[in-house]
Amino acid sequence: MAAKGLLVMDVDSTLIEEEVIDLLGEKAGMGDKISEITAAAMSGEIDFKESLRERVALLSGLPTTIFDDVYKEIHLTKGATGLIETLHAKGWKVGLVSGGFHEIVDKIARDLKIDYVFANRLSVENGHLTGKTHGTVVDKDFKVDRLKQWANENKLNLSEVVAVGDGANDIPMLNTAGIGIAFCAKPAVKVAVSYHIDKRNLLTVLEFVDKLADKE
Repeated sequence: MAAKGLLVMDVDSTLIEEEVIDLLGEKAGMGDKISEITAAAMSGEIDFKESLRERVALLSGLPTTIFDDVYKEIHLTKGATGLIETLHAKGWKVGLVSGGFHEIVDKIARDLKIDYVFANRLSVENGHLTGKTHGTVVDKDFKVDRLKQWANENKLNLSEVVAVGDGANDIPMLNTAGIGIAFCAKPAVKVAVSYHIDKRNLLTVLEFVDKLADKE
């Protein structure tokens, strides 16, 4: 059955309350340093790829068992489950494209029955993080490409896509979708994107889904 629409979401500080890399940083004893870099990257003050390299390097030596501990500390943003269940009931597909990590995002996607997911992968040797990523880095351009690919796979026009995110890395994706929503976003994102949600309740996204329906 053809999808009626597509929602593409960022994960950290959007679908979930936390920034996973900051939680990992706390486990590595580098919490303050990593949080500082994360804030600068999300505000668009520094390049995302470079910020990711810097932060991941500070995680070197952490055991992979740390992911189970971190997952227990994650909280879904209010309304997340209801939003996804409602969209699925409407015949929509939901995708997550994250500058975070598959080791955590895959667990979230499984629990929420997400249709599509792509995130960064952390390099591992002998059960410990090497301080590097492995494979494609999810940057702003990749987020746009993935949104377009998922829309194409479902024979949807970009006008039938809603995207939600909060950081500078999300701006091109938000401006590519038919409706791009800056969700409790950084100031630089609000300036660059037409639609805003400033209340931390993802059910509010349904109001914008209805806007698309009204256009049809």
